[in-house]
Amino acid sequence: MTLLAFLLGLAVGIGFCLWQRQRLQRQLEQMLGVLQTDSSSKALSAVSRLRQEIALANEHRAKLEEKLQTGRRLLEVAPFGYLQVDEENRLLWCNEQARQLLQIDRWEPGQLRLLLELVRSYELDQLIEQTRHQQKPTIQEWVFHPPCLDGEAMGDVQLLTLRASSWPLPHGQVGVFLENRQPLVELAQSRNQWFSDLAHELRTPLTSIRLVAEALQGRLENPARRWVEQLLHETNRLINLVQNWLELSNLEKNPSKSLTYQSVELRSLIQSTWQTLEPLAQQKQLCLAYFGLDTVWLRADEARLTQVFLNLFDNSIKHSFPQVTIQVEVTRLEAPAVDSEVEVRVDSFPLGNASNGLEGETSGSLIQIDIIDSGAGFTESDLPHVFKRLYRGDPSRQKSPSTSEPCTIAVSSGSGLGLSIVQQIIQAHGGTVQAKNHPETKGAWLQIKLPDRKNLL
Repeated sequence: MTLLAFLLGLAVGIGFCLWQRQRLQRQLEQMLGVLQTDSSSKALSAVSRLRQEIALANEHRAKLEEKLQTGRRLLEVAPFGYLQVDEENRLLWCNEQARQLLQIDRWEPGQLRLLLELVRSYELDQLIEQTRHQQKPTIQEWVFHPPCLDGEAMGDVQLLTLRASSWPLPHGQVGVFLENRQPLVELAQSRNQWFSDLAHELRTPLTSIRLVAEALQGRLENPARRWVEQLLHETNRLINLVQNWLELSNLEKNPSKSLTYQSVELRSLIQSTWQTLEPLAQQKQLCLAYFGLDTVWLRADEARLTQVFLNLFDNSIKHSFPQVTIQVEVTRLEAPAVDSEVEVRVDSFPLGNASNGLEGETSGSLIQIDIIDSGAGFTESDLPHVFKRLYRGDPSRQKSPSTSEPCTIAVSSGSGLGLSIVQQIIQAHGGTVQAKNHPETKGAWLQIKLPDRKNLL
């Protein structure tokens, strides 16, 4: 009886072990999944196959680690900065260029510290938050102020113009590429200073040439007189070009000091400016249509605003078709909408790709002025560059269907400084100007936004 009980217990134990082994086998097969194996691998046990898969996974992981290290080594020697933050804006990694640009000296690889603790840049922090929220790449440019704890050395700290291109990554992480734009800024400043110095030197000899041409004009007979008149015309054009360049440079260097503020009634200013150019408009049978606010008072420089409308109306008259209407609409925006997707640029240092849109936030109400003509409008290739100095477009891209139709407003005449001066004057007033084509008239559409400073009168 005892032997029978022993054998029965042994059988039950062996059965239980076999059942556990079979159960473990099924679990291992479930972990492995459906594997594509050849005839030799079928003979392998489940444990051997599991070991093989673990080895393959480790090999794959090693290859990924190698690729990651290769990418980091490439970023280390790249001529631009790169940093990466996690979902809580903690710095995960950055290369040496980013450390130098942002002066990150209190962080080591492997540490997790908030980026705002290491880099005091509101613009960079907002760029990362915007990229994470919108889940799409964003570009921003701003002037970075490096930290300085020594008050005496604060004057020696060099500001940097940085352009950041951000990219959303999985799990709320964000990668940011940093480009140092300061050399381009300094090159643009040097170029503008060189042109300004040259313009100063050209004023005196050009004035002397004009005086000589004027004296000869009344003493000569045709055909010699026609040559002198042509000389006088070109000399006056050069003098205007020099004067416009000097004026533009002065506005750029000292925008606020170049303005004399006073109370200006906008509608009267627009109408008086149009009357100045009305003889030119009558040659093409053009008229002005005013819409919007009847009385608008601004605190502004009347002479400078007159110059703005002279330039814009002159362009509209030149490039409008005959017998059409140039529209001016003035409205007040009580709660201006801010375009969060717009690329923010440094207005003080145009680098040949000046922004022509609304930039940044504007507090308080705005006065919006829309000037719309019925010409051929801007070409798509010229639109990003219309506020660039001396930009005159490519004549080969201009459309002229007939002799009665003008070329596109990518000017075929003029100095190429008119819209640059308009932009600088509007920015000096704290406003913005945008160029585009009107969807209905297909002509040029210049939109100006000025702060409503009537409460400061």
